[in-house]
Amino acid sequence: MADRVKKVNYVYVTVPNRAGQGAKLLGELREAGVNLLAYSGFPGKGGKAQLDLIPEDMAALKRVAKKQGWRLSKAKKGFLVQGNDAVGAVHRHIDKLAANRINITAADAVAAGKQRYGMILWVKPKDYSRAARVLKAK
Repeated sequence: MADRVKKVNYVYVTVPNRAGQGAKLLGELREAGVNLLAYSGFPGKGGKAQLDLIPEDMAALKRVAKKQGWRLSKAKKGFLVQGNDAVGAVHRHIDKLAANRINITAADAVAAGKQRYGMILWVKPKDYSRAARVLKAK
């Protein structure tokens, strides 16, 4: 099966960089039935952490955020890649972008078991449409 590259919208929220903050946020999303396609968290400045949320349904995520008083960023765009895991699986996509002189802002990839993998990646807004064409994203 060929890899599937999907255009996705995401938002981020900044939380205190303390144990349990991500679990609390994810628990609220779970309770509300909000499915995440991807999640990434990392430390930021000033004792804060940034949690990137790529929901299946952005409106549902925004409803929970409003109820919980979370300050979400403006919606941003990225790509979700899913496919069969093999040597060079991630390289195919990275190389396509490089060949077209499209710089990658950030990327995270992981083996998902059962010979599957997933990757999220971001490019600059000015390169998004061109990257979507190069990656044949839907």
